[in-house]
Amino acid sequence: MKQKLIFLDIDGTLTEPGCNVPPDSALRAIRAAQANGHRVFLCTGRSYGMLQPLLQYGFDGAVGGAGGYVFCGDKVLFDCPMTPEQTRTAMEALARGRVLRTIEARDAAFGDEDLSAFLSGGSDRQNSELVRWRRMLKDNFCIRPMREYDGRPIYKVIVMCQREAQLTEARRLLEQDFRFCMQGTDAFGCLNGELINRKFDKGRGILRICEYLHADPADTIGFGDSMNDLEMTQTVGVSVCMANGSEELKRRCSRVCPAVGEDGLAREFAALGLTGAKADGAGA
Repeated sequence: MKQKLIFLDIDGTLTEPGCNVPPDSALRAIRAAQANGHRVFLCTGRSYGMLQPLLQYGFDGAVGGAGGYVFCGDKVLFDCPMTPEQTRTAMEALARGRVLRTIEARDAAFGDEDLSAFLSGGSDRQNSELVRWRRMLKDNFCIRPMREYDGRPIYKVIVMCQREAQLTEARRLLEQDFRFCMQGTDAFGCLNGELINRKFDKGRGILRICEYLHADPADTIGFGDSMNDLEMTQTVGVSVCMANGSEELKRRCSRVCPAVGEDGLAREFAALGLTGAKADGAGA
């Protein structure tokens, strides 16, 4: 088999949402794929700081911050935080709309103090991001109070609110520069999502790694579970959605594999032949 570049979302794909420990079966499959000459990368909305606990498992690099921070080995390929003016505009407009915010810098995240109370309600059906944030806040994982924010560069803004109308002003001021990648509806009383800079996305992050490694994007495989993985699945040669993932993403992917809690990655790695014979071009 020709060498493949494999890109893995974290929450709901590599791990249960909000967890930092992949199943043993997934780790064995990743190591077997790497031993066979393939390269395995994280491809996540998490900031560099939030994906640190996963890097101990020997990944070849990552598309972090939804594409805003990309590295391969020790080489940083792309680093694009928001401008101070964009950050200020977003924070002020969202606050006026009473939208709860979490902002992610390279090595830290800061959240509004009311996030835990808001997340105690709402529906998390097929919404791994809500599950992730509930668990991360419960475990006090790397999220500092917003009052401690010290002005450091921000890569991404997470938003949570009850009604779409609360985002009206922020959309008017920011949609030219940012995509509002939202999940949930007014009917559930719980909307959540991300403001993603139009200068990057997960798909373009993958292409940056392909260009650096002189790899054909057709020889890439991407695994995800939610609509914030859409650009990744549109870019890779083979797209895989987890069975626990979004029904809409499943329809857009070329394959669906078992759920993260059912050894989905290991089973799909085997089905795709990634853990079989050594890949051609492994030394590329």
